[in-house]
Amino acid sequence: MSFTILRQTVIMLMIMMVGILCSKTGLISKGSNKDLSKFVLQVVNPVMIFMSYQTDYRPELVHALLIAFACSLGIFALMIAGSYLLIRPKENRETAIERFSAIYSNCGFIGIPLVNAIFGMEGVFYLTAFITVFNFIVWTHGIILISGEKNMKQVIKVFYSPTIIAISLGLVTFFLQIKLPAVPAEALGLIKELNTPLAMIVSGVTMADTNFLKLVKKPGIYYICLVKLVILPVLAAAALTLLGVDEKVKMTVIVAASAPPAAMCTLQCIRYEKNAVYASEIFTAGTILSIATMPMIVKCTEYLTKILS
Repeated sequence: MSFTILRQTVIMLMIMMVGILCSKTGLISKGSNKDLSKFVLQVVNPVMIFMSYQTDYRPELVHALLIAFACSLGIFALMIAGSYLLIRPKENRETAIERFSAIYSNCGFIGIPLVNAIFGMEGVFYLTAFITVFNFIVWTHGIILISGEKNMKQVIKVFYSPTIIAISLGLVTFFLQIKLPAVPAEALGLIKELNTPLAMIVSGVTMADTNFLKLVKKPGIYYICLVKLVILPVLAAAALTLLGVDEKVKMTVIVAASAPPAAMCTLQCIRYEKNAVYASEIFTAGTILSIATMPMIVKCTEYLTKILS
């Protein structure tokens, strides 16, 4: 399984490089990339999530989905607590950005393609639990963390976001066993196949503006990446293994939790006039390093399963 992750992350890196090249040559501008990002988040991702529910009803699937929800809540609680313990406030330190980056992962852009590669649409089905919890927490705790303000309007927005609507519709069709006719199902199937290439190109264009020479000279970024990509995922893997969670559910949640820092941090920093450059540097470093760390975390989880189960 770790080899599958490594192979998939290398493929994704190659597609990211296409995005970097498109940015450097002017084929994709910042404005165009922003629109592409919205298209992926508001159309492609929701379609893929909805299509994961177009499967036959099985009681074991429902049971596993409920476990995935419980695991996701527990893992976010662990990551929030861990980030506050491991990333302490210091003078001239962007603590809020660092904690946000350590807690919230690119579970949509990176998580969906990887989980789909390992477990297929069943894995994406379980991943919807993590994505649902992610959306509720990031638009409440995450926004408060970055903005420093409590805004209940953000909580309301969660309920009519395309992702939550897709999950809600998907659950209805799953439990009522409403299957799409062949033609629209094939059309939506083609849209969901856009997820990996478009998401990686958008990530590559986002990374293209980073000054890599300056990035190398900032050791603090690597500590944040260590917390996000290694320490917290290993703790999560140990916790889920000790609890005896189903293997597919456990691996799905671990892959989502160990994905690189969310690009959303940069977007929210721009919105609230915070240090978006620093957020982008963490995103870039985390995305590159995750090529090595994600297969390692999967291998570590497999090892923990052997010794703790």
